[in-house]
Amino acid sequence: MAFTHIDCFSGPGGICTGLHAAGFDTKVAIEYIKSCVDTYSANHPSVHVIHSDIRDVTAEQILPYIPKEGIDLVTSGMPCETFSTAGNTSRSFYDDRQFLFREGIRIARIANAKMILFENVPAITTKKVEKNSNELIVDLLKDELKESGYTNYKEFVLNAVDYGVPQKRNRFFILATKDGNLKLSSPKATCDKPVTVKEAFCGLPNVVPNSDTENKIYSQTQSDYANRMRDNAFWKIGCGTVNELTYHMPMRHRSCTLERFSLLKQGESLKDLFERYVGSEREKLQERRVLPKKMFIKRNYRLKSDEPSPTVTSHCLDEFVHPKYDRALTVRECARLQSFPDAYHFSGGPYLVPHIDREVQDKYEQIGDAVPPLLAYAWGTELNKLLAEYNNEN
Repeated sequence: MAFTHIDCFSGPGGICTGLHAAGFDTKVAIEYIKSCVDTYSANHPSVHVIHSDIRDVTAEQILPYIPKEGIDLVTSGMPCETFSTAGNTSRSFYDDRQFLFREGIRIARIANAKMILFENVPAITTKKVEKNSNELIVDLLKDELKESGYTNYKEFVLNAVDYGVPQKRNRFFILATKDGNLKLSSPKATCDKPVTVKEAFCGLPNVVPNSDTENKIYSQTQSDYANRMRDNAFWKIGCGTVNELTYHMPMRHRSCTLERFSLLKQGESLKDLFERYVGSEREKLQERRVLPKKMFIKRNYRLKSDEPSPTVTSHCLDEFVHPKYDRALTVRECARLQSFPDAYHFSGGPYLVPHIDREVQDKYEQIGDAVPPLLAYAWGTELNKLLAEYNNEN
C-alpha cells in the first residue's frame, strides 16, 4: 500500500510530482495562490486541493480526506522570500511569513503525521526571529517540533544537481518524526556526473523571438535526461512517451534587447557587459537602450551548455538567456531545468503577470518557486524505506 501525504504550501506541485513517481499517495494539498492551485489540480486531479491561506485551514477540511489512523508524511515548504539573500532588503525584512512553519506542524498534528519534511533556502539557518534578537527562526522551529512530539529530527542541506536535476540548487531540509529510535537519513546522490543544460534541452527545437509561433515538434536530439522528462511511465502519469511539445512559445523582445543578448558569451551576464563597455562606448549603448541605465547583477546570464544551470528562481525569465540562441528561455525550457516532466501542464492565464500580486503567479514564477520533482523523487525513495522501518518498529 502506498504511503500517504499532505502537501502544505504546495505551489504548482513539484513535491507531489516527485513523491507520486516514488509511489506516494498525496491526499490533500494546501495552497494560497490561485494559479498554482489550478496548475496543481490539472496535473493531480485525485488530490483534494484546498485553496486557502493555510492559517485558515481547519481540521474539518482535512480529516474527511485522509485515513482515520492518520497520514504518513506532511511536507512543508513555506515561502522563502523573507529568508532569501537574493534581494537587497530581503534579509532585513521581517513579517508573519517567517513563522509559517508553525502551520506545517499544526497540520501534522491534525493529521497525526508520522513524519514532517520541511524545505527552504539554506539562509533560513541564520535568520533571526526579530531584528535585535539572538534567537534564530530555525531554533524556534526545532523547539516547537519537540513540543508537538516530533523530538527526533535531523537537518540536511542538499544540492539538486546531485539528484539528476540540471541545476545547482542548494536547499535546507529538516526531517522530523515522533519515533525516537528511527535513524533519519537523507537520500544518497543518484548521479555521479551533473546533467548539463545541453542534455536538459535535448529534443527542444529553437523558437524565433517575436514570431508568436510555438514549436510543438520535438527535434531528433536525445539524452537520458530528456528521455526521462518524456517518460510518462516513470512519472506514473500514464504510459508511453510524450509526443507533442507544449509551452514552447518564444517571448517578444525589442531589437535593442536582442542586440544585448548577441553581445553575451556563455557564462556572461549583464554585469560583464557593464565591465566590458565603459565610458562613451557604454553611453552609446545606453542611448540605444542596448544596455540599461542601471546594472542588475542577476540579469541576462547566458547559460553554459556544458554545465548545469544556476539556481532557477521566480525571475528566471529575466535572469537567463539561451546558451545558443539570442532569446530568453521558454516556459518548457525552464521546466526542463527544474525537472518537471514534459507532460506537465501550467495554468494561470498569460505567461506573464506583474510581480505585484501575491495571489497570482505566472508560469515562470510557478516553475521557479517549485521544488524540483527529481529532488522530491529522491526524497520519496528514501522516505519509503524510513516509513517502512517506522511501521515495523511501531
